Amino acid sequence: MHHDLTCNQVNALISFYLEDRLNDKLKEYVERHLQQCPKCRKRYEELYNMINKKFKDISENEQNNEIEQFHTQQYLDFKKNLSAYIDNELNDEENIKIKKITISNPLARQDLEKIYTYKKLVHNAFEKTRNDFKDDYAKSVMENITRQELNKNKKEKDPFIALISAFTATIIFLMLSLVWFSMESGIIKFSFHF
Repeated sequence: MHHDLTCNQVNALISFYLEDRLNDKLKEYVERHLQQCPKCRKRYEELYNMINKKFKDISENEQNNEIEQFHTQQYLDFKKNLSAYIDNELNDEENIKIKKITISNPLARQDLEKIYTYKKLVHNAFEKTRNDFKDDYAKSVMENITRQELNKNKKEKDPFIALISAFTATIIFLMLSLVWFSMESGIIKFSFHF
């Protein structure tokens, strides 16, 4: 079924069309009428431009008024000291000034909230990375220490035990040398009797 809307119907629906509050089928009928009717298309374009211009002007005026209203020398001082305030580098008197400006100036409050949000994001990202790294790194370090201890125990013996072993080996060697020398020179004679 093919529906063509009249100019009166489109005029009644045009504000809903501009606000995108029509269902898809009705929207299609309005668009078809606007393509075919220069008079309604002109009216639509005028309304569209007027609404967008008004909205843009109102929005810019509100922003400019808000910025001008709160963009004072006090606010500029606040911006200069904001980093020092965040890092606790100000004395008590300067801290109180910053807090007063933050309470009375929405721009200052907005800036401070942004800084704290950013600082929190950075801190959370750092903590996550540090915890991820810490787990792997700690495990790796502990494995290395254990491996080194095992290798050390295999390679190195207690120096006292090594000294005693060397001394004992030397004594045994000397005693065997004396016995051999004595046997060669005939000082010690062994006789076996059966």
